[in-house]
Amino acid sequence: MDFGLIDIIWTVVVMILFIGIVIWAYSGKRRKAFDEAARIPLEDDDRPIAEDSSKEKPHG
Repeated sequence: MDFGLIDIIWTVVVMILFIGIVIWAYSGKRRKAFDEAARIPLEDDDRPIAEDSSKEKPHG
């Protein structure tokens, strides 16, 4: 086999894999799971921020 043909086959395989991942990621079935994962940083525990900053050790 010629190395040029192997390169072409490898490029096509990787491109098909990439397109498959993009389709999977943007499919309607995955939207709910991705929306929930996107909100994780915004979900905060019940402690106020001022309470956390009072526990810091003084510098110096």
